[in-house]
Amino acid sequence: MQVDAETQTARARAGSRRRAALALEFPSILEFDDPALEWRRLFSELLGTFLLVMAGAGGGVVDAVSHGMIGRSAAVTAPGLTVIAIILFMGAVSGAHLNPVVTLAFTFRRDFPWRRVPGYVLVQLLGATLACLFLRVLFGRAGMLGATEPGPRIHDWQAMLIELVLTAGLVSTILGTASRAQNVGALSALGVGAYIILAGLWSSPVSSASMNPARSFAPDAVLGDFRHFWVYIVGPLAGALIAVAFAWILRGPGGDPGGLAAARGMLSPADLDAARAPSDSQQRPPS
Repeated sequence: MQVDAETQTARARAGSRRRAALALEFPSILEFDDPALEWRRLFSELLGTFLLVMAGAGGGVVDAVSHGMIGRSAAVTAPGLTVIAIILFMGAVSGAHLNPVVTLAFTFRRDFPWRRVPGYVLVQLLGATLACLFLRVLFGRAGMLGATEPGPRIHDWQAMLIELVLTAGLVSTILGTASRAQNVGALSALGVGAYIILAGLWSSPVSSASMNPARSFAPDAVLGDFRHFWVYIVGPLAGALIAVAFAWILRGPGGDPGGLAAARGMLSPADLDAARAPSDSQQRPPS
């Protein structure tokens, strides 16, 4: 017990030194743990999810309104490109999760505090719903407001398994590019966006390639039809948990500077690594 207490004390002191060293070079980093500024992070998630669902659900709506002029390829490309833009322009504010299962994955990896999870999930659902309400006001029920559902002759369980695999890949990409080992910084946005596009191109006829419960919840809520919603809860959640397990196998436990940076707001893991206190790097085993 005494050894455990000494270990915890040493870790706490190392964390404080690292935090102080980071603050000297990046004074604004202290703001990301300031509860008084949580409204800014929440607004960032609300706005980002609104824009993402506008592109994702809006693709189906505009395709219906224009009688198929934009096509499936454009409809599945738009969300991926939107995610790239969102991560680049506001990833440093909230981490740009935009997806409840991404928030949970970061939390299980010890990169994000549990106390902030309810707020993030709530505003993600709200931002997505506001996007679909906006589309409903403009275009009525056109394109079923981009609702995600299994394709023709596809059973719910088949779509669920596809969503599970797709989400495992998506969250693995997010956690992997956030890792200190990868150290790709802003290029993580390109990796995540590219994955979303590729997943949509090959699998959208099967499950709509949602990979995001907030994206699926919004049109179902506005339309009042939750018949297939379980598919887009069970599949993405299970896939995210599998991705967390994969991350543990590949890189060990989370909590490294890269993951903390991506989950909580700092965009570039290189910034954190460059500023780490030497004493901390000596005490911390390699991941």
